[in-house]
Amino acid sequence: MRAGLTTLGATFTDLPDGRLQVQPATALQGGGTINCGLAGTVMRFLPALAALATPATAFIGDEAASQRPLAGLLAALAALGVEVSEPYHLPVSVGGAPSVLGGPVMVDASVSSQFVSALLLAAPRFPNGLEITHSGGSLPSLPHIEMTAAMLARRGVRVDKPRPCTWRVAPGAIAALDEVIEPDLTNAATLLAAALVTGGELSTAWPEVSVQATDDLAGVLAAFGARLAYSSDPVAGRLLTVSGVDGVRGANVDLHAVSELTPVAAALAAVAEGPSVIRGVAHIRGHETDRMAALAEELGALGVGVEETTDGLVVTPASRHGGTFHTRADHRLAHAAALLGLVTPGVELDDVSCTTKTLPDFPGTWSRLLGATS
Repeated sequence: MRAGLTTLGATFTDLPDGRLQVQPATALQGGGTINCGLAGTVMRFLPALAALATPATAFIGDEAASQRPLAGLLAALAALGVEVSEPYHLPVSVGGAPSVLGGPVMVDASVSSQFVSALLLAAPRFPNGLEITHSGGSLPSLPHIEMTAAMLARRGVRVDKPRPCTWRVAPGAIAALDEVIEPDLTNAATLLAAALVTGGELSTAWPEVSVQATDDLAGVLAAFGARLAYSSDPVAGRLLTVSGVDGVRGANVDLHAVSELTPVAAALAAVAEGPSVIRGVAHIRGHETDRMAALAEELGALGVGVEETTDGLVVTPASRHGGTFHTRADHRLAHAAALLGLVTPGVELDDVSCTTKTLPDFPGTWSRLLGATS
């Protein structure tokens, strides 16, 4: 993301105290090439910015990136008059033109809420702003869109919601603002799940006011049997303590709003006392890999009963055994495998390096979490 934004004209300075200073481009610069890797945020957020720049910017990525959903966003940009090469997937080129003014635009974001967030982030820079309307089926991960709108509002951008699934963004300046980035609570929930799986206890900072779906994330752990307790700490502030003393129970959970937690939920379901149903996550077939198919295959290979449904999984616990868990370059699958390995001897991850995407030292953090000495 940082390299891509630099290509578009932004500059970054690493300050001696560990902070990062960002200087935006006065006018976005096209003409370069941006490597998206396998990152959905890069391949979706940056083309929306490249729509404001000339000449066109080329977007490339990993081989598997061409399979990740992108067509809905690119079609919306093309409808605004942006020059977008076909077919609508990586590799692709995106370039603006003087005729691109903004205005109303329809986007089918049923496969990724990031399509809406991408347009929201670029909207204030369009001369006429944007009125973005989701035109497809059920909209996933709505809290992530609300997070985007909230962070724009903090920076003086007016974001109205005149009707459901429509966002109107006025053109104007985006104010500079010093920001302390919130911890990633999806990652925190993954680590807290270790306490539930092992019957242990773990506490972590858990903000009372957040742009993230705090209650939904904690609620998933509670649904699988975790005891939740909140307290205050003079340094960390509000703490959430998760206890697994009651064991893991089967659950019926709709993860439409927090679908990133699906692999962790599947791992909990695999070690639960009874069957579980995970629903509302059809769109995760288009993540780093087809997460539903991958979870069904990998959990099944360890002895767990798993059935794919149209929008989720039915997981029936069974006697598990060790084996190689293929992470498929997906950090969330690696998290699920690590949880299973806590209570299933012989589970091996074929690749743990993919976890650096969201946790730079996942193996070290995991070892410290368990009190390991090596």
